[in-house]
Amino acid sequence: MRSIYFSAILFLIVSLFSAADHAAQGKNPGKELKAAVDRVDKASDVVEDVMKVAEAAIPSDLMDKAKAIVVFPGTLKAAFIVGGQGGKGVAVRRVGKGWSAPAFLNMAGGSIGAQIGGQKTDYILVIMNEKGLKNLLEDKFELGGEGSVSAGPVGRTAAASTNATMDAEILTYSRSKGLFAGIALKGVVISQDQDMNQAVYQKSAKQILGEPPVPASEAPASLQKLSETLAVHVK
Repeated sequence: MRSIYFSAILFLIVSLFSAADHAAQGKNPGKELKAAVDRVDKASDVVEDVMKVAEAAIPSDLMDKAKAIVVFPGTLKAAFIVGGQGGKGVAVRRVGKGWSAPAFLNMAGGSIGAQIGGQKTDYILVIMNEKGLKNLLEDKFELGGEGSVSAGPVGRTAAASTNATMDAEILTYSRSKGLFAGIALKGVVISQDQDMNQAVYQKSAKQILGEPPVPASEAPASLQKLSETLAVHVK
């Protein structure tokens, strides 16, 4: 019964965020591009802030091996008995020594328990292998499953990480109230932001990040900031 209730709440959260996004963005391509630029800028700022202090950053050897990077800036977490979180993010895929054009994603999730309050949290997902990338490109993908998602290590190097972390498909991090750390982010659903991807590219997220990916140079110049920021910090 608890499982059915949780599934119903999760479906409601996903539906509410999708409906709110659609209503806010409408069918105005100019308005959606402006919102897309704002989202990319915020995601770039998160990466810049996290990576500028090596001792408290995502290890460079992990970032150098990453197949893709996903950033959800300012994700809202709210709770009153039944909790939930939702946010809008940006994903880029490695293309040679650079990165792809940004694709746009949504995040939603839920939890049940005695909780109250709300806060905004930044999330970074480091996609480590082809299986993780394939999952990300699904229309909807729930984070979880044994060995597939792990809290990522923080510091100059990941050499001392456990095999479980090094073998993970996706390493997940969060930053809230100035604290940045790895987090076991599970039970969260990631879906494509169809309206924004279509308005900006006339393509789906899968077409933007799939084979072959759309290179950053083919995105509007105003949407290349995340790729440029990663180029500074990742080999």
